[in-house]
Amino acid sequence: MALAMQREDLLERRQPTSGDFDDLWEELTLAQKFAASSLTQFGYKLNFIRDFYDTHIAVLNCNENIAVISKGGEINTHPNIDIRD
Repeated sequence: MALAMQREDLLERRQPTSGDFDDLWEELTLAQKFAASSLTQFGYKLNFIRDFYDTHIAVLNCNENIAVISKGGEINTHPNIDIRD
């Protein structure tokens, strides 16, 4: 039962509310904000931010397309990452 509750908590965290978007935006570096702003013009939306191995990447999506933005603002529209549903 506890395992099921932990899974539900994790799934719930992946469903952003409108307030969470502003929180995510504030976590972006200045370079990422500029890059993300340019991608939003093409319909991309900020999904989440991940910090691992001292990297800070922003993950955005537009329909089935995924883009990531590095800490320095570099955009990769064909990243080699898997996104869970």
